[in-house]
Amino acid sequence: MTCLNRRDLGLLVLRAGTGAVLVAHGAQKLFGCFGGAGLEGTAASMEKMGFRPGKQSAIAAGLGEMGGGALLAVGLATPAAGAAAAGAMAGAVSVHAPAGFFAAGGGFEYPAFLGFTAAAIGLAGAGRYSLDHATDHVLDQPWTVALAFLASAVAAAAVVGRRAREQAEVETFD
Repeated sequence: MTCLNRRDLGLLVLRAGTGAVLVAHGAQKLFGCFGGAGLEGTAASMEKMGFRPGKQSAIAAGLGEMGGGALLAVGLATPAAGAAAAGAMAGAVSVHAPAGFFAAGGGFEYPAFLGFTAAAIGLAGAGRYSLDHATDHVLDQPWTVALAFLASAVAAAAVVGRRAREQAEVETFD
């Protein structure tokens, strides 16, 4: 097996594993699978956490995780999929950030890891064993990658900034 084949096989394993975890998280939010709260429960939780409107926030988070994860797993539209999943995880990081870094204490360690992994896959590309490769990397042009990650960064900054402002307002009234 050549180095190129090992690299591509490694990307396949990383994409499939990360994508499957993200799909499962999204399915919890959207459909209540794997012990999740489903759309209504997630929407109510989103409202309590300051994401308004809750239902649209739950749909966006669930689709970012599930859709981005599914696309990463098969290696289709990889830059956009990585950006979508990383953006969804940025929202999750903002929820867990007050608890600190480590997941054992409810911190943001795990969503940050998933977000960075999704972003890295989006930037590195899907590799030879992917639908992107089978379709001649149609969405793997440098400008597409840059645009996908710019849009994700702007969206994540907007979400995190809005939450920070809302939390500051709540603390002002306390």
